[in-house]
Amino acid sequence: GRQCYDLLVIGGGSGGLACAKEAAQLGKKVAVVDYVEPSPRGTRWGLGGTCVNVGCIPKKLMHQAALLGGMIRDAPHYGWGVAQAPHSWATLADAVQNHVKSLNWGHRVQLQDRKVKYFNVKASFVDTHTVCGVSKGGEETLLSAEHIVIATGGRPRYPTHIEGALEYGITSDDLFWLKESPGKTLVVGASYVALECAGLLTGLGLDTTVMIRSVPLRAFDQQMASLVTEHMAGHGTRILRGCAPEKVEKLPGQQLRVTWVDLTSDRKDAGTFDTVLWAIGRVPETASLNLEKAGVHTNPVTGKILVDAQEATSVPHIYAIGDVAEGRPELTPTAIMAGRLLAQRLSGRTSDLMDYSSVPTTVFTPLEYGCVGLSEEAAVARHGEEHVEVYHAFYKPLEFTVPQRDASQCYIKMVCLREPPQLVLGLHFLGPNAGEVIQGFALGIKCGASYQQLMRTVGIHPTCAEEVAKLRISKRSGLDPTVTGCG
Repeated sequence: GRQCYDLLVIGGGSGGLACAKEAAQLGKKVAVVDYVEPSPRGTRWGLGGTCVNVGCIPKKLMHQAALLGGMIRDAPHYGWGVAQAPHSWATLADAVQNHVKSLNWGHRVQLQDRKVKYFNVKASFVDTHTVCGVSKGGEETLLSAEHIVIATGGRPRYPTHIEGALEYGITSDDLFWLKESPGKTLVVGASYVALECAGLLTGLGLDTTVMIRSVPLRAFDQQMASLVTEHMAGHGTRILRGCAPEKVEKLPGQQLRVTWVDLTSDRKDAGTFDTVLWAIGRVPETASLNLEKAGVHTNPVTGKILVDAQEATSVPHIYAIGDVAEGRPELTPTAIMAGRLLAQRLSGRTSDLMDYSSVPTTVFTPLEYGCVGLSEEAAVARHGEEHVEVYHAFYKPLEFTVPQRDASQCYIKMVCLREPPQLVLGLHFLGPNAGEVIQGFALGIKCGASYQQLMRTVGIHPTCAEEVAKLRISKRSGLDPTVTGCG
């Protein structure tokens, strides 16, 4: 028996769930299929996708745990008689995992409440309107729909050419579900995932090394990226630059021996670790979908699904949203908004398209980096150096003064057009609570704020965010951008 729907969503992550729930609320008959292939380590999880289970949510909770360690060190300076106790991974992991499980449950309940049919099956296309879902036990279900949305996201990439990588390494798919502490860890990669994981592990008191082949945070502003890694290096994370791993071996006592090569000198080196974490990028989950049966085209290089501004694939009634779609930011909030808007268009409620420009984001490294709009490099490439003005400042958060914390990497820069009223092209903030700071300014920048308007915005004293409204010194002037005392 085949079941028929108005809308079938493949993938129960951020984008898929948002699209399904919106469409159901607008009166469509909707089904969601979601299936988590266990990681090579055997880690599996429930409904909700990467963000909920093995991404932003557990990451931010563990980042918070690491920040609390720093606060405990500050506390005596503020008069609190507390001593730094060793951190218990088991307690944290248990709390994080329980929260995630409650979110899995919440997503299932929400689908039921909105009358969305949920199938825990692995889907592949049979033809342009039909998919076959296979359950864990091997039973098959045929599902047909007028419209189909692919929202399968991606999974971490393993460097399969490296001996021992798959057998002995883990990825972010496993890290947050470990019952025992990962111990001394080598994180391989230069992505924000690599830096966030390394930063939080260091913050929890673990001996952590990051191995970076070329440049960290390649997709971000490079001046900001080097300040992020500088801060990490100055606060206990070992960084091996210009190095590439060659093999991973298991030693008799369960430890892992990693051999790597220094790419500049060709010298080989080796080290011993308890855990090796690969964070070298993600692969779209398209291989098992049988896309060719439906005639859906992908980019042969990235494996991602080609889409137009309507999120439609090469087959007009099949859509792709979120990380699986080519040229989209790999961010939960963009997938959610794209999914909602798509559902509204399919229901005839709107003709609005998702706007992917000026999307704010934050990297939750020990010193957080939030940004919206263009990097300095991108602005110069797009408008030419002579048409770009950059205002910047090194500042010291008030909270850092009493415990005498190092603030040498706390830095803000605003990238503007040089011609008055100097439209803001990009804003970059490195410091505590970067996400909270950037979120507010993101609205202004989305609305076309100018530097002049920002300078007429009254700051909230004494906050870090107010430093954004006090950026007076341009890079062009060559003046010292260090903020002193009460500006």
